[in-house]
Amino acid sequence: MKFTAEQIAGILEGEVVGNPNAEVSKLSKIEEGDEGSLTFLANPKYINYIYSTKATVTIVNDSFVPEQEITTTLIKVEDAYAAFSKLLHFYNQVKLNKTGIEPHSFMSEGTKYGENLYLGSFSYIGQNVVLGDNVKIYPNSFIGDNVTIGDNVFIFAGAKIYSETVIGNNCTIHSGVIIGADGFGFAPNENGEYSKVPQIGNVIIEDNVDVGANTTIDRATLGSTIIRKGVKLDNQIMIAHNVEIGKNTVIAAQSGVAGSTKIGENCMIGGQVGIAGHLVIGNNVRLQAQSGVARNIKDDEVLQGTPSLGYTDFNKSYVHFKNLPKIVAQVEELKKQIINPKNGNNG
Repeated sequence: MKFTAEQIAGILEGEVVGNPNAEVSKLSKIEEGDEGSLTFLANPKYINYIYSTKATVTIVNDSFVPEQEITTTLIKVEDAYAAFSKLLHFYNQVKLNKTGIEPHSFMSEGTKYGENLYLGSFSYIGQNVVLGDNVKIYPNSFIGDNVTIGDNVFIFAGAKIYSETVIGNNCTIHSGVIIGADGFGFAPNENGEYSKVPQIGNVIIEDNVDVGANTTIDRATLGSTIIRKGVKLDNQIMIAHNVEIGKNTVIAAQSGVAGSTKIGENCMIGGQVGIAGHLVIGNNVRLQAQSGVARNIKDDEVLQGTPSLGYTDFNKSYVHFKNLPKIVAQVEELKKQIINPKNGNNG
């Protein structure tokens, strides 16, 4: 895709200084810019690169006045960083705006879908599926029976959406995600073996949710596993059956939440955090990376460690932990003085 400086300025409501017909087809850092690329200058630390960059077009702030000759065409805007971010969003929309049903895909009879559907090759759509407008399903994806997907949803290559799953509007499901697999439900029997407990619930994902690559969200045993509006899940996260995650909570990679735990709204959970089952985590909770949570947590708590402690208590304790060999040596010395007092002071 090629765009002229004039077209880009129109999108950004900016002013072209230089060649309005200069064409770009890719984006670059200002220090790595080459012919045919578009870049931006927002940080004053990078101002020297504006005079040496080979980028064809550069977005700059209105206030920028070159102090020497430049070869790049400028687009002047009120805020270069915000404008470039807007352009990235626009570029991504254009790049991902595929439509049509590709060969070797399968769609069951009776599937309902809205406008601008994209269905990639070797994808499978089960029975009684409902797809909204602007749904993009990339190759090798699986959509099971009775799934409902809202508008403006991206399901990237290799994702698997099991039956009865409900996905809201404006969601992104990345490659390798599995939604709706059976929860880990087994019961011991009289022979010391484990019998499977049928998992007959589903998964509900509300609007504006992002699910990172290779994350898994299990279906409920009964009822629903629920991911509320605005939740952002990183890559390689495990969400067990009957978990509920409150709106606008974010969870970083390699974390795991055991079954039936309820996590509140606006929480921030770091990487490799483990949360035990059947707990209640309050709103606005912060869990530092690699914390292990085995108790209920009240609103606004900040925790770290395994088992997790208050963040301030953890840091204080860690200071003592680092000095533990010295402390032990001091204790041993005191014991010696008590047992073998010097200077005849034996009480």
